[in-house]
Amino acid sequence: MPLDPDIATSTVQKDHHDSWDSDRVLLYNLGVGAGASPTDAAELGYVNERILKVLPSFSVIPGFEAVRPAMQGPGLDYHLSKMLHGEQELIVHSPLPAQASIVTTPTVEAVYDKGKAAVLVLRADTRTEDGVELCTNRFRLFIRGEGGFGGDAGPKPEPWEAVGTPDLKVEISTLPQQAAIYRLSGDRNPLHIDPKFAAKAGFDRPILHGLCTYGMVCKALVDHLLDGDPTAVAGWSARFANSVYPGETLIVSAWRQQDRILVQVGVKERDVVALNNGVLRVR
Repeated sequence: MPLDPDIATSTVQKDHHDSWDSDRVLLYNLGVGAGASPTDAAELGYVNERILKVLPSFSVIPGFEAVRPAMQGPGLDYHLSKMLHGEQELIVHSPLPAQASIVTTPTVEAVYDKGKAAVLVLRADTRTEDGVELCTNRFRLFIRGEGGFGGDAGPKPEPWEAVGTPDLKVEISTLPQQAAIYRLSGDRNPLHIDPKFAAKAGFDRPILHGLCTYGMVCKALVDHLLDGDPTAVAGWSARFANSVYPGETLIVSAWRQQDRILVQVGVKERDVVALNNGVLRVR
């Protein structure tokens, strides 16, 4: 049965109530590589609950939990094996606190027809229980073989052009057990832990979560270009171009352009691009 954008986008999704404390933030920070330098005062802020820094990318964790039921709701009849995470967009309305009780409203914002595939846009608006708007996450999911239903092709991508020498070029090592740590924050997809499942999906071995790479890069930009201040981030978006295997090295290149930073991320060992069209917006 083909996708039905009208049914999908008109279905009202249930609000998702959630909370986090310093332990949950600490686990996420470890999952995106924090704590590698135990004597670095700036790094300690990610792993010491007394001076805890919360990366804005942490918001994808409660956001994903909220949109999960909507991924295959009414009008979205497809097999999960056809789905790939294509892009992630985050808009930060208020800095994330170290602990909070929250409500996230999930929405199927759009279903676009790309011919041989469809793009499903899931939106998660997160606020505190007393009404403070924290952030908006958009999960853009690429669904192979589900296009051709005569729908809207969607907007054209925002122009992205980096010119000249990067203002930042830094290498980030991922741990062989990086995916095993990150999955404890909630994404238990066997693709990231089970070699047999990964092989069936066409990979040599389990791959790193795209959102783990997304978080690691966000942290690198905060640390190297924003004086270690995660509250300076107004938004962070990127396209997932290739998978990363745990243990590989990320090469982050970034170009400053007024109130935004353009970002591209490569994999050193295989000379491929893992993230592209990255844009980190600065307050």
